[in-house]
Amino acid sequence: MATQLLMPKATAVWLVDNTALSFDQIAAFCKLHPLEVKAIADGEAAQGIKGLDPLITGQLTREEIARGEADINHKLKISDPKVRVPETKRKGPRYTPLSKRQDRPNAILWLVRNHPELKDAQISRLIGTTKSTIEQIRNRTHWNSNNLQPMDPVTLGLCSQIDLDIEVERSSRGRPAQVETGDTLLPASATENLDIQPAPREEDEELDADKVFAKLSSLKGRQEDEEDEE
Repeated sequence: MATQLLMPKATAVWLVDNTALSFDQIAAFCKLHPLEVKAIADGEAAQGIKGLDPLITGQLTREEIARGEADINHKLKISDPKVRVPETKRKGPRYTPLSKRQDRPNAILWLVRNHPELKDAQISRLIGTTKSTIEQIRNRTHWNSNNLQPMDPVTLGLCSQIDLDIEVERSSRGRPAQVETGDTLLPASATENLDIQPAPREEDEELDADKVFAKLSSLKGRQEDEEDEE
């Protein structure tokens, strides 16, 4: 990781106010123009800027400042800071080594066949190719279409499995969810030869003789009672 100075202008303000370093030394250390440092010393270019002590951040030592004050030609050297500034990632197409660029058409063909949900921009981001090349391979108009063989870009080293999974997940977010039909629904062809018997009805169940005779006796007794009343 490259070491860079934290808040150069604020550091210059502190060095001007708290050291006897020359304007040229401060300018070289803070990567400013000597006239900017002079303007800071004159109070013209540092209004509202609070000085930042490079000793606290660990980017300068007292010994280094003392050497600079003793020798006007001494160039201050920056130390490893206690707080590191992460380098910004460079945005742009993925760089592919020359030795692997010939494998990109095979990787594109693999992605087109195995992950048709991926957009051209995603494929381009994964393996560092152009949209025109992807379109040619999709339409089979690529100059080498007859010789292309689908090959996994992860195996070829053109992208990582994590990057591929992330792009596939992004594509699947906008797709409608599939409706689960369950395991009990079978196609008609699978049920044509099945011998399915209907469930027995209550009338088809075996009759209980004792219950029948008891019911008939009860009905007969009611009928006799009604005749006696008449």
